[in-house]
Amino acid sequence: MPTLEIRDLKVSVDGKRILNGISISVDKGEIAALMGPNGSGKSTLAYALMGHPRYRIDSGSIFIDGKGITAATPTERAMSGLFLSFQYPSEIPGVAVESFLRAAYNSVKGKKSGVMEFHNILAENLAMLKMAPEFSQRHLNEGFSGGEKKKMEILQMSVLQPKMAILDETDSGLDIDALKTVAEGIKRLLNPGLGVLLITHYQRILNYVTPDNVYVMMDGKIVKSGGKELATKIEADGYDWLKANA
Repeated sequence: MPTLEIRDLKVSVDGKRILNGISISVDKGEIAALMGPNGSGKSTLAYALMGHPRYRIDSGSIFIDGKGITAATPTERAMSGLFLSFQYPSEIPGVAVESFLRAAYNSVKGKKSGVMEFHNILAENLAMLKMAPEFSQRHLNEGFSGGEKKKMEILQMSVLQPKMAILDETDSGLDIDALKTVAEGIKRLLNPGLGVLLITHYQRILNYVTPDNVYVMMDGKIVKSGGKELATKIEADGYDWLKANA
């Protein structure tokens, strides 16, 4: 049974149809890459999967471990094991990283972890990701570099331990050193119980995080799928190659 299954999903934004029947499945322990040019609908899919109210599901279904979540609230989706890493994380001045993560952890896990209990959990995850302990006391994304914001998203993923992680252009805006650091963090979190949908329009992060399957989206539709060699072909010949061979 796939961790994530999307069946013929059609989504509109402000009355305009953006997704035109998307079907994707991602198994446990699998990395699926979703590629496509800007404006193809990749981020729309990410927000629709997480239940953003602006993104209306016109038809189709979404399942996590076989359980339908198409009509679930964003909180219910998170509690079912779905996680979204944002392309443009927001700054929240005055809220410490540790306080934010503890609130998120307690909400998703449905428990009340004590301050010291969670401090130890966070310390373990910081160490695993090779992040400095003092990172936890900074205000959420305030004054963070692009790389630090993306590392913060990976830290959230590490703490919350989702079943299915949607990484929306985690590589955008990163220099090569930050890209390598983020890619290493993703690889450290991979395990047989985690599925990953890695959304990108560049092949470069796939040089460091090897996908099992690659899907290509254009105009709100999946137009091609294949193995990692498909991403290499796109890097060499561009998306125009697909349009010419459609």
